[in-house]
Amino acid sequence: MSAEEVPPGENGLLAEDDLLLERQLCFALSVASRSIVAAYRPVLEPMGLTHPQYLVMLALWERSPRTVRDISDALLLEPATVTPLLKRLEDAGLVTRARQAGNERALDVALTPAGKALRAKALAVPVTMMARLGLTRDDAAQLHGSMMKLIAAAQASRAG
Repeated sequence: MSAEEVPPGENGLLAEDDLLLERQLCFALSVASRSIVAAYRPVLEPMGLTHPQYLVMLALWERSPRTVRDISDALLLEPATVTPLLKRLEDAGLVTRARQAGNERALDVALTPAGKALRAKALAVPVTMMARLGLTRDDAAQLHGSMMKLIAAAQASRAG
């Protein structure tokens, strides 16, 4: 059956329209991701953090110390991706890394006093970002929920 023979969907679009770039979920998510990370840059720079470093710090502000594996799992990143971020945060005096007592293979990452103190400045980041993006707290929560559903579905499709 050719595209001309396929009846229009509910919104009157043909199946052929499914290949339009502007209709691609992957395109919209990719551009949104790059745009959001770029919008964070000027907000995080005064704190001395990049966006990936900010994500690591968020995990550590939730719980410290944490193992590298635990941080990697929380961020859905490979330990090899997280390790250089931790090294830079350690060089900046925000975290310490030390072998876990009784388990030489595990590396504990803990906040330093400076890392703990940075949290007070970071409290303004979510509100600042919502304002920059024209979102209410409810809008942000709804978007977050939708993204988490997509992440879960994508991970389930890879696992299955």
